[in-house]
Amino acid sequence: MSYLRATRVLCWLLGIAVLVSVVHYVDNYVNYDDYPVPGPDAAVPAPSARLVAIGWFVFTAFGAAGLLLWFRRHITSAAVALTGYSVSGLIGLAHYTVAGATDMVWWRQLHVVADIVCGAAVLGFALWAAKHAGVLIPPGAKQPPARPSS
Repeated sequence: MSYLRATRVLCWLLGIAVLVSVVHYVDNYVNYDDYPVPGPDAAVPAPSARLVAIGWFVFTAFGAAGLLLWFRRHITSAAVALTGYSVSGLIGLAHYTVAGATDMVWWRQLHVVADIVCGAAVLGFALWAAKHAGVLIPPGAKQPPARPSS
C-alpha cells in the first residue's frame, strides 16, 4: 500500500474512531450511573465519571499527535502515538469484566463494541505502519535533517 492510500485509510479510520468514541465517552459520562461497576472487592475500581471525561481528551490527543506525525512522515513515531490512541477503544473491554455488562441496553452495547472494534483497527493499522515504515517513506521524500553527532 502506498503512503497516500495508507493516509486515506488512516484518516477514515481515525474519523470513524473519534466519532464512535465521542458517542461512547459522552454516554459513559452523562449516564455514568447506568453502567455496571465492579464490586467493592474488585482488583481495579471503576474510574470516576470525571476520569472517563479526562481520559477521552488524553486518548484523543494521542490520536491527533499520531496523525500529525504521520503527515510529517515520522511513521514509527506516528505508530507509537496511534497505539496509545487505540487504548481509547480497547479499554472498552473492561466493561465486560463487570457483572451485568451484557444486560446494558442494545444501543449501549453497540457503541461500546464499535469502540472496541475501532480500537483494534487503529492498533492493527499502527502495527502494520510500524512494520512497513521503510516502504511508506520513499527514498526521495523530504526527511527531517539529521542531527550532527558530537
